[in-house]
Amino acid sequence: MYNVAQVIDEKCTAKKGCRLCIMYCPEANCLDLNSSKMVAEVNIDRCKGCELCVVVCDAAKHNAIEMQAVSATGQLMAKKGESAALGQAYQG
Repeated sequence: MYNVAQVIDEKCTAKKGCRLCIMYCPEANCLDLNSSKMVAEVNIDRCKGCELCVVVCDAAKHNAIEMQAVSATGQLMAKKGESAALGQAYQG
């Protein structure tokens, strides 16, 4: 399980010109503007879960991006998963 960013359309201010998450995302073609809805959109196949988009969105007081867990089968889960701390390994 790993986490990916998910944009909350109702809170996204891209229609007002904000593109901070798109500009600061270090992964190419991960966050793009959905021009029909005028909101940022995450390509979950490219998202590495670094949460930089969350940091810049929250710093701008928009709070429009949340992290959401993805199962081993690639399905989005109901809430954010728990990440292992540095140096920890999965022991399942």
